Amino acid sequence: MEFVITDSSQDGTQAGLPAVAGNTCRVPEPGTVEAEFAGADGTLVQRRWVEAAVAVRFEELAPVAAFPVVPGRRWGPGWWWSATTGRHVMHGSQAMCMQLMILDRDPQVVALSARPVRLIWRDPDSRRTLTWVPQLFARYADGSALLADCPATTAPAAGRAERAAAALEAACAAVGFTYRRLAPPETVVAANVRWLAGYRHPRHPRHRDAGGLEQAVLKAFAAERPLMAGAAAAGEVLTALPVLYHALWSGRLAADLTRPLGEHTLVAPGQAAGNGKRREQQES
Repeated sequence: MEFVITDSSQDGTQAGLPAVAGNTCRVPEPGTVEAEFAGADGTLVQRRWVEAAVAVRFEELAPVAAFPVVPGRRWGPGWWWSATTGRHVMHGSQAMCMQLMILDRDPQVVALSARPVRLIWRDPDSRRTLTWVPQLFARYADGSALLADCPATTAPAAGRAERAAAALEAACAAVGFTYRRLAPPETVVAANVRWLAGYRHPRHPRHRDAGGLEQAVLKAFAAERPLMAGAAAAGEVLTALPVLYHALWSGRLAADLTRPLGEHTLVAPGQAAGNGKRREQQES
């Protein structure tokens, strides 16, 4: 049996990009797709994808393949310290690092890893064996998972990436996962997230409860008010601001990140104020 995926590309949103730009791609039956990943001793293990997706904790695995170093490129592989996992996650590009920041800030994400699995399948058209290593894996609080790639532009996938995206969408859907090509955020959103990421460490004394200000900051924004006015109401401004920015990162406070953060930015209580994951991080 073979599956056909048609994507007319009309559903591209900020959360992701269309995998296939108006074409029809035949993809293999998910049960024929194989997964390759690093075992506990570092050796590569290969299993049927539909079995591995259920049994393997991809969020705990090392990368199955290293990120390439491209001569002449100003940006190479690096490490992102994740507030969600409490450890470093490797990345291979600025675009991927940005998506790590966004996922790290998502209160529903409980685990992250980089390139933990290689998918292998036989192309229905050419009969050639094809492989693809998604750049990111994220586990959500409800047990679902995301495999994702992080293109630097919003251009639709083409060529090998296009066929791989169609195959991965079908394979992930078969096991209750999601595959996405994550859209780069708008420039202002990216700048705001980078700024708040500097205040992400949940146990840093200046971010969590500097001078006993955590509750004072949250109380100051019990109702929506301008950022600087609330910081001043909570206490000494330079001491209150790191606590405020950490609360914005963790979702305990909320602001419109599509506009530049500044003294007049309106800040209000956030939806993640009582979220279990964030509370555990801040209290551990």
